[in-house]
Amino acid sequence: MTTHVVVMGVSGSGKTTVAQGVVARTGWVFAEADEFHPQANIDKMSQGIPLTDEDRWPWLHDLAGWMAAHAAKGEDTVITCSALKRSYRDVLRADVAALGGGHRVVFAHLDGAAEVIASRLEGRKGHFMPPSLLQSQIDTLEALDADEDAVVLDLTADPDVLIAQVMAHLGD
Repeated sequence: MTTHVVVMGVSGSGKTTVAQGVVARTGWVFAEADEFHPQANIDKMSQGIPLTDEDRWPWLHDLAGWMAAHAAKGEDTVITCSALKRSYRDVLRADVAALGGGHRVVFAHLDGAAEVIASRLEGRKGHFMPPSLLQSQIDTLEALDADEDAVVLDLTADPDVLIAQVMAHLGD
């Protein structure tokens, strides 16, 4: 059995910081979902155009395939991914679940006020995602359902606290 942590939330919520902290504690394999985007998606977002579901499906399937490939080798993973909709999270779970054997996909949702996230985005340099797209992500975001293996985190908490909460959810 393997475990796969998807640190999720809108752009600027702190996914990379928390994911890297979980990796530091576990030694698990790490991937930044932004690195899986095709250039067409990056170009679209760079121009301030929100992605559609059709833009996201191939990207999500690539991420799911990456997790499944590591699961097949018995490797646990941590990825960052917005995972905004239930249907997106279902894609991320599907390839790993298809392996059988009780592999676990856990979602750690960094949640907080739009104003806090907007101020973080304004200070961020060198990222293709402009602050103007924040509202479209917030509008797309669907709350986690009770049947999803997940923990919701207050993104204003200290990163060490957030990482400890993820580890506690994992049964550290």
